[in-house]
Amino acid sequence: MADIQGSCDELFAAVPGVLAGLLDGGDAGGSAAVFVDGEPVVDVWGGFADAGRTRPWQRDTITNVWSVTKTMTALCALVLADRGELDLDAPVSRYWPEFAAAGKDKILVRHLLAHTAGLPDWDGPVEELYDWPSATARLAALAPRWEPGTAAGYHSLTQGFLVGEVIRRITGQSVGDFFAAELAGPLGADFRIGLPAEHDHRVALAVPPPGQDEDYAAGAARGGAAGPAGSAGAAGAAAAATGIRVRDGHSVAWRRAQIPAASGFGNARSVALVQSLTACGGAVRGLRLLSHAGCDRAREEQFSGTDRVLGIRVRWGLGYGLFGSTHGWGGWGGSIVMVEPSERMAVAYVTNQMREPADDTRAMEVIMAAYDGLQGLRAGRAAG
Repeated sequence: MADIQGSCDELFAAVPGVLAGLLDGGDAGGSAAVFVDGEPVVDVWGGFADAGRTRPWQRDTITNVWSVTKTMTALCALVLADRGELDLDAPVSRYWPEFAAAGKDKILVRHLLAHTAGLPDWDGPVEELYDWPSATARLAALAPRWEPGTAAGYHSLTQGFLVGEVIRRITGQSVGDFFAAELAGPLGADFRIGLPAEHDHRVALAVPPPGQDEDYAAGAARGGAAGPAGSAGAAGAAAAATGIRVRDGHSVAWRRAQIPAASGFGNARSVALVQSLTACGGAVRGLRLLSHAGCDRAREEQFSGTDRVLGIRVRWGLGYGLFGSTHGWGGWGGSIVMVEPSERMAVAYVTNQMREPADDTRAMEVIMAAYDGLQGLRAGRAAG
């Protein structure tokens, strides 16, 4: 059996067991974490940080979590809304006047968060994603593909720039800088949007699915949505006009850029820690960074129906997918975060090993193993 490092409450022993099984089944490397009440009951990792399997995955190994990054960007917006600095019902052009062009004057901030703004496609060159002024100017000039608020279509790459520019106009800070100062820094979370060079040695580059190479590209047609209803894969892989390849994510330019929908780097521990804020009513480890009401906003349903891009039924909250009583989202390749507020639990699985989304059940296996542990925890609490 694969060697699994880290710590685990005995009630949650099924989680490292699942991770070991995935590694034994051929995965390169990964990490899994379960936080309850803002504290880790599972924090484990194993396998390798490279395709050649020469570098062991270590405690501080990080990787690109792709669209799991969207949950971090959404949290930044919710913090600003909680402080009264951002009105979710305001037109985007209140904060970003140039955005009103081409009939977008009625697009509201909440439409950006809920993938209902009608701007799902990135049709510029990949290189322009690395240039914030150029990327946001391109989006400001576009006309919406549908009447905003009336339909949803997954904004795979565009959502981060749209929400991020609103954040920048309000705070004067980039999303990555705001996230670092207001969320990751106070919590001590090892997650970054825009990765400085000093962390490059810790990065586990993505390993394409078996039979694929670095030209393997994202595409919504590959599989289902993230969460209990399906695989995590296509959640990070919408069919944008410009396809993103594995080799793009491997580039130094991608790591340095702030692409707030897709270029976050972290591990399961850091993802679960940050998103524990929404599991625990806005306070973790004695730090209150959001009010209870601010957390509840994440779960306010904005759309329920068939997503025009993903081609499946989804429920969108404010920056998160909604799945029954849980909220969260997954990334291209398999990483995921899922939050169960009623149990004050956040579950994260982060991997460098991509699989074809239609065949990828790993996220569900990790999440279900966490729920097995939760049942034991409940029984213990009842007995106590």
